[in-house]
Amino acid sequence: MPEPIRVLHYGLGPIGVRIASLAVTRPNIVAVAAVDIDPAKVGRDLGDLIEHGSPLGVAVHSRLEDALKAGQPDVVVHATGSHLPAVLPQFLECAAAGLPVVSTCEELSYPWFHHPDEARRLDDAAREHGVAVLSTGINPGFIMDTLAVVLSAVCPVVQAARVRRVVDLSVRRMQLQQKVGVNLTVAEFAARKAQGTLGHVGLPESVAMIAAGLGWPLERVEQTLEPVIAAEPLDSALGPIAAGRVQGQHQIARGWAGGEVRITLELKMALQAPDAGDFIELDGPEPVSSAVRGVQGDTATAAIIVNAVPTVLSAAPGLHTMLDLPPVRSLLA
Repeated sequence: MPEPIRVLHYGLGPIGVRIASLAVTRPNIVAVAAVDIDPAKVGRDLGDLIEHGSPLGVAVHSRLEDALKAGQPDVVVHATGSHLPAVLPQFLECAAAGLPVVSTCEELSYPWFHHPDEARRLDDAAREHGVAVLSTGINPGFIMDTLAVVLSAVCPVVQAARVRRVVDLSVRRMQLQQKVGVNLTVAEFAARKAQGTLGHVGLPESVAMIAAGLGWPLERVEQTLEPVIAAEPLDSALGPIAAGRVQGQHQIARGWAGGEVRITLELKMALQAPDAGDFIELDGPEPVSSAVRGVQGDTATAAIIVNAVPTVLSAAPGLHTMLDLPPVRSLLA
C-alpha cells in the first residue's frame, strides 16, 4: 500500500475546516501541518479545531515557514481568499517552498482573461520550482463551467451556452446567508453592491473558462446583480426576515464573442428558492440540456478539493485549470 499523501492545510475558515474534516477520513491522506492567521486558532490542535474527536498532533501556525518546520507536506490544500491579487503572495511562497497547491481561490479557477499578469507570474514560479497549482470548487471550477464544456463533447456544433444554478439558502450555513445579503434592506443591499462587497466571486472566471474550452475568442464579460425581495415573512439562520427585506440575490454574467452574447451564467441564491439545482443548455442545430440536483456547495467543494489532490500531485509543473487535467473523480467506495 502506498504511503499516504502528506497535506498542509492552509486556511481554516468554514470551507477550510470542511475540507480538513473530509481529508482526515481518507486513508490515502494524512495532515502534517496547518496554517491560519486567526489568533484564536493559532496553537490549537487541528483535530480539536475540526472537532475530529481526538487530537491529530498537528498544531496550527500563523506562518507557512513555521508550519514547514513542524511537518513536511507533499501538497498544500489552500482555502484563504477569493481574490487572486490578495492571495498571490501565498501561492508564490508555496511554490518557492516546492509545494504543489490545490486551492479554492475563485479568481484562480481561470485567471488568464481577467488576471493575466498574476496568472503568468504564478505559472512562471510554479514551473521554475517544479510544482503544479490548481484552483477548483463547485462554482467556479465544476458545475457552471467544466461540466458545460464536457457536455459539449456530444454536440456537433455549440452556438451558445447557458448555465443556471439555483441555491436554496434555507439549507445553507449562516455565513453564506450573510454573504449574499439576507435580511438587508433594499437600500443597504444597494450600498453594499456599490461598495463591491456583495455578489458571488467567480462567475466571470467561469465565463472565461467556457469560452476557452469551446474555442471562442472572448471579448468581454458583463455582470448584473439584483436583490431577491421577500414577499412574505421568512425564517432564516439570521432570524426572522420581514416582507420587503432581502432574501437573497440574483446574479447574471454574460460573455461576448463574435459581437454577440454566447455565454450566459445565472446564479440565484435565496431563501426557499424553488427548483433548486443546476441546469445546462447548449444551443446549436442539435441542442443538448442537462439538469443536476443535489450538489450541496460546501460539501461538494470539500469533496472536489480533496479528490483533486492526487491529480495535482501527478500533474506537470505550472498553473492549471480544470480544463487541463484528467477528470477529477472520487477514488474511494
